[in-house]
Amino acid sequence: MSDPHDHDSQHSHEHDHAYLHAHGIPHTHTHVHENQKAVINRLSRAIGHLEKVKRMVEEGYDCSEVLIQLAAVRSALDNTGKVILKDHMRHCMVDAVAAGDEAAIDDLCQAIDKLI
Repeated sequence: MSDPHDHDSQHSHEHDHAYLHAHGIPHTHTHVHENQKAVINRLSRAIGHLEKVKRMVEEGYDCSEVLIQLAAVRSALDNTGKVILKDHMRHCMVDAVAAGDEAAIDDLCQAIDKLI
């Protein structure tokens, strides 16, 4: 498994993403995801862990054990969000600030509010 901080093992891919800004205006966004593979791996592990937590509930595990495992899933998701946010800041936002794209900056602020 690759370390998301090891930039030598990262693959850069360009992707076009069409989405709606918070104010409903369509936007096509092209950028490089330095840590895309690491993010996908982290999400896959978190999904697997969450499925295990679900089985624990179904099998009647102690509530304290379930809560501890649920906290681990939340932590994994929070850390994945940090990786995505850092990539976004390093690439997308640098371009947005250089272009004076206030909408992109507003969108990031709203996304951070929802993440935190």
